[in-house]
Amino acid sequence: MKCTVEWNSLSAKDWLVYFNRIPQSNLLQHPDYIRAMCRKDHQRARFGLIVMDGQPAGLVSILEAGILWNAIHGVMLDRGPLWFPGFGNAVHVKLFMEAFSQEFPVRFLRRRRIIPEIQDGATARKIIESTGLSRRSDQTGYDTFWVKTDQDERFLRDSWRQCLHKAQRAALKVTWDDQGHLVPWMCAQYAADKSAKGYPGPSPRLLTLLSQEMASSRSMIVGQVRQDSASIPGGQIIAGVLLVCHGRSATYLAGWTGSMGREVSAHHLLLWQSLNMLKQRGIWELDLGGFNETTAQGVKLFKEGMGGTVFRGVGHYY
Repeated sequence: MKCTVEWNSLSAKDWLVYFNRIPQSNLLQHPDYIRAMCRKDHQRARFGLIVMDGQPAGLVSILEAGILWNAIHGVMLDRGPLWFPGFGNAVHVKLFMEAFSQEFPVRFLRRRRIIPEIQDGATARKIIESTGLSRRSDQTGYDTFWVKTDQDERFLRDSWRQCLHKAQRAALKVTWDDQGHLVPWMCAQYAADKSAKGYPGPSPRLLTLLSQEMASSRSMIVGQVRQDSASIPGGQIIAGVLLVCHGRSATYLAGWTGSMGREVSAHHLLLWQSLNMLKQRGIWELDLGGFNETTAQGVKLFKEGMGGTVFRGVGHYY
């Protein structure tokens, strides 16, 4: 069996047609995200069609940076490749990694960052390392939760369900916007909260650039919660969430909850309603994003409470 990667061989439209076939596609491989990263960090993009014995097998997108005709060169593959149904077994992974390493071999003044979208395990690590890649010992695997948009309350943990019912009894008003009107507000709230608390996550500038890339497709969605207030027309804004759709999947990208929102569990209501809203848009699954068991145990418990499936990637290779 032979694996090749045909770089930039498809039109942007055809690449997206293929992308939309992929289950659990992640945001970091989507062209809008890649283009936003290029604008942010002055990098170049390549979009590849993976071919196995003449058959389209998957997609991969990478970022590159180089000077002096790439004498000094960096190549980044984040959370890829993505496989079409019927592909992505151990043989396919090994063949792709061999083709990738052959095209971008280790050499002086080249930096490689490869974070494969492959479930962690001894066998997976052995396969990857057999192709000449080395795993960074100071980096753990990437963890995230995937939640199906058609699940019901049976999958919720008891504490999560109780918080949801609390929010529902509070008669909160939820507004969903996919036209960009609430994006500046959400980005500002997220930036202030991130700066104050120092948690990891995408930079506010990246969110702004991504919103510009996705404006025409209306794929960036903001949910906002208000609570009745006698002194504030329309009610007090107490929580918000930023979601991004990509193919048949979506990603929870950012969230904010004020003190009043925490008292009534407004974020639980936002995420629960988001599942139905995404389902109506033809989205099958939601990537709730990463978590850190050491420094953000509360975040892990919150996401875990939605009853999703944990995915742990094999980690960071070079």
